[in-house]
Amino acid sequence: MSDTARTTGENTATPEPVTVTVIGLGNLGQVLARTFLDQGHKVTVWNRSQDKADDLVARGATLAATPAVAVAASDLVVVCVLDYTTVRALLTPTAAALAGRVVVNLTSGTPDPARELGAWVTGQGAAYVDGAVYAIPQTVGTPEAFVLYSGDEEAFAQYRTLLETLGSAVFVGGDSGLAPVYDVALLSGMYGMFAGFFQTVAVGRAAGIEAGKATELLVRWLKEAIAALPGFAAEIDAGDYRTETSNLDINAVGLAHILTATKDLGVGVDLLAPLHALFEQQLSEGHGAESMSRAIESLR
Repeated sequence: MSDTARTTGENTATPEPVTVTVIGLGNLGQVLARTFLDQGHKVTVWNRSQDKADDLVARGATLAATPAVAVAASDLVVVCVLDYTTVRALLTPTAAALAGRVVVNLTSGTPDPARELGAWVTGQGAAYVDGAVYAIPQTVGTPEAFVLYSGDEEAFAQYRTLLETLGSAVFVGGDSGLAPVYDVALLSGMYGMFAGFFQTVAVGRAAGIEAGKATELLVRWLKEAIAALPGFAAEIDAGDYRTETSNLDINAVGLAHILTATKDLGVGVDLLAPLHALFEQQLSEGHGAESMSRAIESLR
């Protein structure tokens, strides 16, 4: 099967009740456990600070004394802690209990540690699925939330019904590092948007414009500008940057004007200057008449 993002077509129903353990009861872990309880599953929880489990225990969860006891209690083990180093430290003493279980790791991390952890979990006789959550705790279980998963596709399919209660479940491939790759890529876009927002507000305030007023117009404009992204993506995938509209020549000149005006207002250009440098490199290579999307070639 292709490793492109998709929602698995075959939905293997999860038997009821499911036994599920949640390790890590931070803001997200609390909501995960609560969601599983609300769906009627038999939930076991563990957290280093046990008082964080009080509300969940009152709702019907079982508090395990150790991670090993927590793992042994359930067929499905969901982990949501600080980082992959912590995941490994918590799971290593549970190795003897992992065989035959499914581990779904919803801890934020990077691709190589995800692959290493997946290989270790698999070596203990368990199935491993890595996940990247796109939701704040308040939106888990709502239509706004979605989660990307990679790793053992059979294990994902087995528990897909349960995972769908957290948000739309999208399987992106059998390589356990793929969900973190997508995460790095998508969060890069998010932080790039935040950088543009900060630049907008800084320029506006330098001219006496309130942040709220500038932001209202920025949001309106970004809704229009974002419509260009699928077209850019198609150009990049095809490697065909021919265009009759917004080419690199036009955008390099426009961005240069923005940088000049920004400096004149006494505002730094550290967030935008690197993009202009990419444009300039493409112009120096003779691509001025091609689409702005060709700037990606200077990153590769």
